[in-house]
Amino acid sequence: MEHVTPIQVRYAETDRMGAAHHSSYLLWFELGRTGLLRASGHPYRDIEAAGVLLPVVETGSRFLRGAEYDDTIVIHTRVTQLRSRAVTFAYRCLRDDELLATGFTRHICVTPQNHPRRLPPDVFDALSSCLTHNDN
Repeated sequence: MEHVTPIQVRYAETDRMGAAHHSSYLLWFELGRTGLLRASGHPYRDIEAAGVLLPVVETGSRFLRGAEYDDTIVIHTRVTQLRSRAVTFAYRCLRDDELLATGFTRHICVTPQNHPRRLPPDVFDALSSCLTHNDN
């Protein structure tokens, strides 16, 4: 399953020239990721309330084209790797059919005390149904 999240580039996300700042993409990735979790039936708020945290331990981005203020961007999010204690999400940001950026975030599963733990079975199963092996 791939989740699609449309956003408008806000003025605060741009530099003086009206181009979206590279740091904005990480925020957009988060919107895509939390949207995918919500669509899978597990809003991140509920996951945290159950004592499960998913901190980012690695991220990467590749920028191909610039986004500008007020552009409509669509973030395509999917799960590309799933382990009992870790999950990797991949992202594609598009304006119309033009690929602007790609990226990924890798997360580990921990308790509120920052101890490693397994993903709860229901969350693991939901993420498993979103798993794809296509990195494009």
